[in-house]
Amino acid sequence: MVNRSHLASILLGALLLGDVALGADIHNSSTPTSRSRSTSIERNDEQSAREWQLSSEEWVRFRELMQGPLGTYSPNLDPLTVLGIEARSDEERRRYAELQVQAEAHRVEKLLAYQHAYDEAWQRLHPDMPRVILPGAEPAFSPLATASTERPALFVQDDCTACDRVAQRLQASGADFDIYVVGSRADDEHIRTWAQRIGIDPARVRSRKITLNHDAGRWLSLGMPGDLPALVRQVDGQWRRQ
Repeated sequence: MVNRSHLASILLGALLLGDVALGADIHNSSTPTSRSRSTSIERNDEQSAREWQLSSEEWVRFRELMQGPLGTYSPNLDPLTVLGIEARSDEERRRYAELQVQAEAHRVEKLLAYQHAYDEAWQRLHPDMPRVILPGAEPAFSPLATASTERPALFVQDDCTACDRVAQRLQASGADFDIYVVGSRADDEHIRTWAQRIGIDPARVRSRKITLNHDAGRWLSLGMPGDLPALVRQVDGQWRRQ
C-alpha cells in the first residue's frame, strides 16, 4: 500500500518542477520581444540624433537633462536649446547656438516656400475671395497683401501690451503700414480677434492703408535682434529697425 504522505510529496515535487519549467518558457519567450523593443528604441534615438546633427552621447545627455528640473519646467524644449542652456563650456555653447541657427534657417526657408505656394494656390483658386474679413471691411481685404517697400512693417504678437500700443499709435498718426502677426499659425480668426480687440479701423483695412498679415516666419528671416514689437522699414534694399 502506497504511503499517503510519500504520494503527496511526489505530487508536490511534480507541481514545483512544472512551475519552474513554465517560468523558464515564459522567460525565454519574452526575451526576443524585449530585445526587439530595445533595438527599436535605440534605432529611433540614433535617427533623432542624426536629425539634430548630434552624436549618440549628446542625445543621451539631452534625454538625461530632460529628466531633471529643466524638463519639468520646460517640457517642450528642443534638444539644441536644452544642450545649449546646460552647456559645460563656451565651445559647447557656441556649437549648439550655430546648430540651432542653421536648423531655424532651414525651417524658415521651408515655411516661406510653403507660404508662397499657399498664396499662389489661393490666388489661382479664389482670386476674388478675401481670406480674412473684419466687420465693416468686407469685401475687399486680403491678409497677405504685398507690402510696399515705401511703408513700414510692424511685427507684433498677441498678449503683448507694447505691441498693442505701437499699433494703435501708428494708426492714430494716420500712417500707412503693414502689420505682421507673429505666432498666428495661419489662423485667420486669431488675426481678426486681435485686430478687433485693439481697434484697428475696418475702413483703413478696406482701403489697404493698413494690411493685416500672417508673419509666416518673416520676422525670423530678417534676423533682427530685440523683442517685439518691431517697426521696420526697407532702406537701400535693407530692412532696418526704426
